[in-house]
Amino acid sequence: MTAFIDNKKSEWTREALKNAKKAVFWTDRPEAPEPNPPLTGEITADLVIVGGGFSGLWAALQAAEETPGRKIVIIEAKNVGFGASTRNGGFCESSLTHGLINGLTHWHDEIETINRLAVENIKGIVDTAKRYQIDADFEFNGVLNMATAEWQLEELKDNEILYKEYGEEVTFLDQEAARKELNSPTYLGGLWIHDDTIMIDPAKLTWGLKRACEKLGVTIYENSRVDDVEEHGESLHLITEKGKAIAPKVLLATNAWAAPIKDIKKYIIPVYDHVLMTRPLTDEELKSIGWEHRQGASDSSNQFHYYRLTKDNRILWGGWDANYYKGSGIGPEYEERQESFELLSNHFFESFPQLEGQVTFTHRWAGPIGTTSQFSATFGKKFNGKLVWVGGHTGLGVGASRFGARAALDLLDNKDNEITRLKMVQKKPVPFPPEPLRNMLIQYTKRRIAHSDANDGRRGLWLKTLDSLGLGFDS
Repeated sequence: MTAFIDNKKSEWTREALKNAKKAVFWTDRPEAPEPNPPLTGEITADLVIVGGGFSGLWAALQAAEETPGRKIVIIEAKNVGFGASTRNGGFCESSLTHGLINGLTHWHDEIETINRLAVENIKGIVDTAKRYQIDADFEFNGVLNMATAEWQLEELKDNEILYKEYGEEVTFLDQEAARKELNSPTYLGGLWIHDDTIMIDPAKLTWGLKRACEKLGVTIYENSRVDDVEEHGESLHLITEKGKAIAPKVLLATNAWAAPIKDIKKYIIPVYDHVLMTRPLTDEELKSIGWEHRQGASDSSNQFHYYRLTKDNRILWGGWDANYYKGSGIGPEYEERQESFELLSNHFFESFPQLEGQVTFTHRWAGPIGTTSQFSATFGKKFNGKLVWVGGHTGLGVGASRFGARAALDLLDNKDNEITRLKMVQKKPVPFPPEPLRNMLIQYTKRRIAHSDANDGRRGLWLKTLDSLGLGFDS
């Protein structure tokens, strides 16, 4: 059985949330930059990038580095990093395929090339941060996958063998060793993946990339939603409320928002994830849970939590309750699901009962993750290749977005190389069905996933069928 009991809440579950600010911790700081002015009037450029999150920023930076003097413009609907880029947990994982197992399922013949590109991509992130003096609180401590049920423990043992086969440095932890790393009575064991994940401050990385882009001459307009794209001969016209941008090439990096190209919604859906942040722990509180090596961490059920320490020893605690809303609903009205925050709070104190009655949460937030049926990014073209779109990193966009941007730029420039020839770049995932069938199937899949977790991981006919087709629902 799973360790977490959703219908059993302590009084502290709600008390700990009472004063939690409805704001993203990472961006709720005085050093957050003021937004740039919006686009007004008509401008021209060599390349326009729609979306100022990680994908858009990485695309602009790489394009500017490759071709100095190229006129590059970013148009962002809100402020830079508004979406998933600053709402995530700060896990910068190397995987481009939502983990080795998913990569083997979909792209077995290409996995060695993909893994090599993944290592090069992470190195590129670190090198870029050094080159532009971006201080994003990098911590190279790896990640812990913790088992809270016997069936998860067996899967982690199998994963240890598989990871080592593909050159990963991993350590299997029995119950005593797991609790020595991170002290929770729910742990039965774990797997420490040493070289797969860097913990970062995602807002600092976003702001640093913005500064680097502007240093290289990229122009960034904020609070400028692109409402339409029109083709006029060899150029595309991007229409905003107060202006127009004209360019021969456009890279669309709007991810879960999927605007203004409606076709994207067939392949990328928004799934809402919820996050809590504690106040800074005292030395005594931190000692009670250990965590001396400060790894990122997650538990290993199908519905899972992810958690980590910040620079000032807060605990970020997110995940588990992934919510899709009918019609691919997206907007601030979906960010205040109180039952999701209470569920997270309850699970937090189940995991760390030594903190109950003491530790409170200072921030709570939610946001949409762009998800595909194959759990990793997908690409597309419009207007005879003058526009390329990318999105759907499914929770691993902090690291993989840089690679996605690289692939999208190469597709836009019609390059024939090992990246553009990859099946994961060339072939789209199975599209999600139209509504109302989409919502019905997703909600049914969620229920079967919860049932699997509560029944020793047994997948059942529906999940086994999805597994056989390489399909699923995840955040």
